[in-house]
Amino acid sequence: MSPRAEAPAPEAAEVRRFGPSQRWVHRGTAALMGVCVATAACLYVPQLAELVGRRELVVRVHEFAGAALPLPVLLGLASRAFRVDLRLLNRFGPHDRVWLRAALRRDRRPQSRPAGKFNAGQKVYASWIAGATLVMLGTGLLMWFTHLTPLVWRTGATFVHDWLALTVGIVLAGHVGMAVADPEARRGLRTGRVSRAWARTEHPLWRP
Repeated sequence: MSPRAEAPAPEAAEVRRFGPSQRWVHRGTAALMGVCVATAACLYVPQLAELVGRRELVVRVHEFAGAALPLPVLLGLASRAFRVDLRLLNRFGPHDRVWLRAALRRDRRPQSRPAGKFNAGQKVYASWIAGATLVMLGTGLLMWFTHLTPLVWRTGATFVHDWLALTVGIVLAGHVGMAVADPEARRGLRTGRVSRAWARTEHPLWRP
């Protein structure tokens, strides 16, 4: 008599999206970026400056938080899982162009926005914020160590730093707004797990 065929195991309702290293890099970066934005607002918005006071302390907190901003990513490189995610974020494929065209048309149908573990919008955001952070760090150091560069360099650095800071604030507000609108994505960063149904809808090319 032939052995009875085994029934396939039922699929788990949840899948693992991020491990501890990816989550802690995100939290550390978010915390430092939040400090930079908050202290910058206290330095440039008169009402906040009057409310907080102690400008010299605020400046020092802003400087050290900005200088430490790359540290979570640098420490995260020790994790293989984080390095794998970085490679995925840095790799654009044909499906990413399809996603971007759908986003520009405001086509929100899931089938029109193919995505792997990260969609094209997340890849563009990650690339832009990484580049902006490096520019902010470089110009900030020129403003911090004033005796190392000529006046014209410091003037240019101040101009770029201030206007890029405003742009970063706007982009971050959009990033936070999109996160607020997607509780399942937030749960993935908080707990590391997401529902399989969400993964299939939002990231159909991802094979966890």
